[in-house]
Amino acid sequence: MVHSMTAFARVEQNAAYGTLSWEIRSVNHRYLEPHLRLPDTLREVEGTVREALRNGLSRGKVECTLKLTESSSEQSLQVNPERAQQLIQAAQQVAQYIQQPAALNPLEVLAWPGVLSTQSIDSQALNSAAIKLFSSALQQLKESRGREGADLARLISERLDAIQNEVSVLRELVPQMLELQRQKILSRCQEMQVEIDPQRLEQELVLLAQKSDVAEELDRLATHITEVHRVLKTGGAIGRRLDFLMQELNREANTLGSKAIDPRSTQAAVNIKVLIEQMREQVQNIE
Repeated sequence: MVHSMTAFARVEQNAAYGTLSWEIRSVNHRYLEPHLRLPDTLREVEGTVREALRNGLSRGKVECTLKLTESSSEQSLQVNPERAQQLIQAAQQVAQYIQQPAALNPLEVLAWPGVLSTQSIDSQALNSAAIKLFSSALQQLKESRGREGADLARLISERLDAIQNEVSVLRELVPQMLELQRQKILSRCQEMQVEIDPQRLEQELVLLAQKSDVAEELDRLATHITEVHRVLKTGGAIGRRLDFLMQELNREANTLGSKAIDPRSTQAAVNIKVLIEQMREQVQNIE
């Protein structure tokens, strides 16, 4: 199956501890390049997430963002009485040395480190939930990449068929174009009333036919078209292979254009190059 490198996935889970959400965005890139944004409380899941990305994806710049919104029910405040008592006793001792000491403010006591705390969340359970949720997000991303990859494969196949049609038409036109060139040369000689050695004329026409022979280029174009179809059916991480084949197709199209001896062959070469360029743009997004 063909996979695109461009996709987006988002999953969310509500639980007693609050709400966990993953967002994954991927775009085309030469290699696999993951970027993770994680809350400090969930930093431990980074290694597992990176390994899952390596096992699940081959290429692409992938941005993964994990957000945790803790539930208000889990945010209940708890006072550490021992710590508060120690702080009050220390304040009373200091107050003995001060004339007219100010009354101790309870809010100042609560603001002291260690006096007030929130109910802690089970970190192990939270990490497990984040990893499980990431698996769902990654699966969603892969499915999205697969759907877009199928569309890209279809578009490429359509352009391959169009190139094949240009090759077939041009193959039939080549003999006609060579004969047309022959008639043009003969007509020009007659107009100029120039006597030409028939044997020499035939030699020049043979040389012209050899220089204009595009059978080799047409054969190679047909071969590359077949290979691209085969690679698309194979699927997997085929982006680099397809990119190489696009370069080879373009090379043959350039040679075809340089050998053109007729407006029809020139136009055919231009059409083929346009179709190849359209395919190259699509191939850049294939994994």
